[in-house]
Amino acid sequence: MNDEKQRLNYVLFLVAGAGLVNVARAMTLSFLAIKLQQSFGLGPAMIGMLLGIGPLVGAVAAPFAGSLSDKVGRKTVLTLTLLSMALAMVGMGVAQTVLAFCLAQIVAAVAIAINEPISRALMSDVCPEPLRLKYFSWRYTAINFGFAVGPLIGIAAGAASTMLFILAGIVYALFALALHLLKVPLHRSGAEPASAPGASVLESIKTAIRDPRLAFFVGGGTFLLAVYGQWSATLAPYLSGSIAGGVEIFAYIVSINGAVVLIGNPFARRFIERAGALNALVIGCLLFLAAELGFLASSGLWGLAISMVVFTIGEILVVPSEYLLVDGISNERNRGSYFGAHSFSTIGNFVGPTLGGLMLGLFGGPGMFLLFAGFAVLSAILFAVGTRMPPPSASVELAPAAAAEGAAGPHLRGLYA
Repeated sequence: MNDEKQRLNYVLFLVAGAGLVNVARAMTLSFLAIKLQQSFGLGPAMIGMLLGIGPLVGAVAAPFAGSLSDKVGRKTVLTLTLLSMALAMVGMGVAQTVLAFCLAQIVAAVAIAINEPISRALMSDVCPEPLRLKYFSWRYTAINFGFAVGPLIGIAAGAASTMLFILAGIVYALFALALHLLKVPLHRSGAEPASAPGASVLESIKTAIRDPRLAFFVGGGTFLLAVYGQWSATLAPYLSGSIAGGVEIFAYIVSINGAVVLIGNPFARRFIERAGALNALVIGCLLFLAAELGFLASSGLWGLAISMVVFTIGEILVVPSEYLLVDGISNERNRGSYFGAHSFSTIGNFVGPTLGGLMLGLFGGPGMFLLFAGFAVLSAILFAVGTRMPPPSASVELAPAAAAEGAAGPHLRGLYA
């Protein structure tokens, strides 16, 4: 019982920390596209490309960081990642040129790309399997609390002001210190999860990539992230350039996104428990489709707000469902490798703003929104196919726990309820 209380306290610490650091993130990074447009005079295509470079590098770095966390521990990797994020925030705050600003932004984006999968793996390390959806839901609620409050703080203090970036850096540094000082209460006895004995980082990554289910999840996740991962990088330039009062409307929409998550996430969690992860994810993709068409048809605050509500309901369905699907094909020995390999899908954070910004520059809003609508449909198809794929063949060397779970067949833990 004491161990259970210790794990619960640690989970609450991780949830509270996620909320706090995302307040800091939202009050600064939400306005990067607007800052690049207004302060440096860059166009939509260039903004999209610059904001997409960091996630592209992060997509390559995250699998290595995830596999490394299986060996040296999640806490060590997360602490270093948060410290890098703190330095990057300060760098963006004091940068005087586009080059310096973008270099700091790339470091921040890479740190975010690494932080997310390892944080999810750490949550799974601490939580017993039946409680993971609940705790993932709590964490996602806290994150979106940050995105509900952060943009309003950013608008009140002045979008992308130097002091906000420095304050955000201090928040990240303090969370890194607290994370370093606290012991991780794993829900299994023994040392922190590790890869199969003698397996190198590259071998662990290769083993994860050879799982055909994960390959389809990576493809589906890439298109999902292209739709929702950096929607602010494309929607902000569209609103500021095409809609009267677009900057203010954008701030309201970001806050609506976070507020709907806070209200709707408990209901979404219960729906996922009843419908199953795959069904919930497919429904979320269809809601993304409807929301993109809604953005296309809207010309004022009310239409855009309603479309954002629909978009956000899709988001709170697909995010925890995707976590569950990946968690369902991993185990305590390779969880970091699987979540890390799945983070190849963060290339969607490059595809989304880059192609979206290009389509916005060439064809305006219709081209961009129809592109994202198509991505949502394609993502649903890839996840549906992936869940029906068999586990890795016996010829692929797996850790003993992975082989035992893989023998159960293509049905995934947490897939149907």
